[in-house]
Amino acid sequence: MGDILGIGVTHYPGLIQPDQQMAGLLDRTLNSDQVPAALKDPARWPEPMRREWADPLAAATEHRRRLVGGFRKVREALDAFDPDFVLIWGDDQYENFREDGVPSFCLFALDGIESRPYARYAGANANVWGEGKDTVFHTKGHHTAASTIAAGLIKADYDVSYAYRMRYENGLPHAFINTILYLDYDRKGFPYPVVPFHVNCYGSSVIAKRGSTAHLTGEADPNLVDPPGPNPGRCFDIGGAVARMLADSPWRVALVASSSWSHAFLTPKNHYLYPDNASDRARFDELCSGKLSRWRDLSTAEIEDAGQQEFLNWVCLGGAMHALGREPVIIDYVESYIFNSDKCFALFPPPAR
Repeated sequence: MGDILGIGVTHYPGLIQPDQQMAGLLDRTLNSDQVPAALKDPARWPEPMRREWADPLAAATEHRRRLVGGFRKVREALDAFDPDFVLIWGDDQYENFREDGVPSFCLFALDGIESRPYARYAGANANVWGEGKDTVFHTKGHHTAASTIAAGLIKADYDVSYAYRMRYENGLPHAFINTILYLDYDRKGFPYPVVPFHVNCYGSSVIAKRGSTAHLTGEADPNLVDPPGPNPGRCFDIGGAVARMLADSPWRVALVASSSWSHAFLTPKNHYLYPDNASDRARFDELCSGKLSRWRDLSTAEIEDAGQQEFLNWVCLGGAMHALGREPVIIDYVESYIFNSDKCFALFPPPAR
């Protein structure tokens, strides 16, 4: 029988950047024509947002402290568990999947992959580690596990895709490689094979908004709306199916959901300035109170209204942990108005033996 450790983290790109750059994240939105001129005045913002904005550099330093602390605690638990492989539920933002095909789910059966995560960023050393723009990271894969999971899901009537290589020119899409970079924040190495499990979280925005902020920079076609991604119920159920399958396997597995929750740039009702903190607090309350099944009942409309598209990765994890009857251990919940998104760190440890 397999052992399973559940993990919830973020892959927030801002953590790559030095604090000074992270502190200026909101500037891009404030320069956008999509934000009404009157709302660019901090006096019109929610009071907690004004407090953060009063000293954005100090806020960025504190934001990093909490995120890095969360990752260090997760890494400690991961090392103690010592898995045979790590399965990561992550989204693709116009990286591996573009106009030539966007599956709802895709498992990558890889023996290994090379990634160049800094190639997408301007500047030679625009990262806190001072690593060069062409730095290559080598990640082990687990072809057998990925293909076995894909086969099992297909037999169980889940229409998942699978692939034996990445299309993305820089290797692993950032949802996956950032997770690995942050779990190895102290650069002691990441020895665990990884099974990337793509979830089409962005759905109606994946091409139209280039899976990011094309709508804020004037690069998006306002008349283009993509088909939706998988609904929360399907994500919840597929997570449960994966957990039951791996519980009957010979492997020790860490199941990781990697995403922030509501994103400001996906929340038009807040004029893209700040995330839907209230909806995130509701999801956090459901997590803490063991009401994970509530996530299955969320609708795509609710998810998109709250800018919680990436939360579907956590819904997959929620389905897995619900199937196993696991309770969460909360490491931290980090709420922010000026750093684009709220973040949560949680563990679902296996029962003691």
